[in-house]
Amino acid sequence: ELELTGRARTHVVELVRPKCTLHYEAVASFLAMRDAAGEAGIDLSAASSFRDFDRQVQIWNRKWSGERPVLDRGGRAIDVSSLDDSAPLGAILCWSAVPGGSRHHWGSDVDVVDAAAIPEGYQVQLVPAEYAGEGIFSHLTQWLDANMARFGFHRPYATAGCGAGVEPWHLSYLPLAARFERQLTPALLRRTLEGAALELKAVVLDELAEIHARFVATGQRLAGAGPLHPRS
Repeated sequence: ELELTGRARTHVVELVRPKCTLHYEAVASFLAMRDAAGEAGIDLSAASSFRDFDRQVQIWNRKWSGERPVLDRGGRAIDVSSLDDSAPLGAILCWSAVPGGSRHHWGSDVDVVDAAAIPEGYQVQLVPAEYAGEGIFSHLTQWLDANMARFGFHRPYATAGCGAGVEPWHLSYLPLAARFERQLTPALLRRTLEGAALELKAVVLDELAEIHARFVATGQRLAGAGPLHPRS
């Protein structure tokens, strides 16, 4: 229970090259995929990997306070204070999971970049444009499209119709993630959040069943659910 919700790290190990933190059962497959990518001239590296509960709370609260930008689905900054009802909740959830419900807690998920393609002085933004068309990681996208599945990885946020924003950089090790997704129930998520110092907590708890269905459960997400409806 603690591992599922990011309140323990007994299931993850620290890697030095590439620098990241992953579930011990995902390490071999990720390193094998990295070696294969290297043969194609790609330096497969992690922009983000395991993230604990407290760090996710910090990200969430800083987005609500305006200390971190909140982006729309096109990657443009929006002002959450100008939104009504539960709209701020949907805006934050577009790119940031509710604490306790992040796949990054599991150690099975990693945000990837091609370090060899990053120009000197360039600040990676992790936005869709970097991974498409003429973006700096377009070659990485093409390689992942053709190869990631044979190493057990897939993109849980792959389609424009999903509840969350499209994240071509976010890979999930399916043999682990499918199991953890089944185990992370709405009841467990509620118990985790009730004692947390979380902005918008009352709204989150009120919408929790829908949040779980649209942003945690892959089956619901791939069904093309849209953003959360404002509360009446």
